[in-house]
Amino acid sequence: MKKQKGFSLIELLIVVAIILIIAAIAIPNLLRSKIAANESSAVGSVRTIGTAEVTYQSSWGSGYSVDLPSLGGPSPCVAATAAAACLIDSLLSQAPFTKSGYQFNAAGTLLVNGVFNGFEVNAWPTTFQTTGVRAFCDDHTGVLKFNVNGAAIGVAAGSCQAVPTAAGVSGPVGN
Repeated sequence: MKKQKGFSLIELLIVVAIILIIAAIAIPNLLRSKIAANESSAVGSVRTIGTAEVTYQSSWGSGYSVDLPSLGGPSPCVAATAAAACLIDSLLSQAPFTKSGYQFNAAGTLLVNGVFNGFEVNAWPTTFQTTGVRAFCDDHTGVLKFNVNGAAIGVAAGSCQAVPTAAGVSGPVGN
């Protein structure tokens, strides 16, 4: 009888077991990397919207914008107005919008004599612990804050300022 060449069942099972162990180690790291990337994108978008709000306030002289659509405009933007200031792209100027696993919303706050003297921007994960862990906010003070429960912070006046500072749990986002 001729001896056959090939792998035994035990050898194949050992290889499969090794592959499964490597996958079990690698997959959680990939998921954490995805969450970190989503959170980084959310922070960048919140900062962009906050900067656009400050630019809107200084350009139009009528306070901060009432909502996200007034910061954007049609694509391509030809003439900026107070209702469509052309400061952010069409994706960011939808209200509310979803980007990189986060939902975003913004609103003018502190309405006095028809002028918004403040604003709130909010970003929260669409699926907590899958697309993100932290929720982010910014307001007219310019301090970007977060909380780790993933819940939307709110766009009412003072919502972002009310986020407490607790190491590792909530507080300002570092630069």
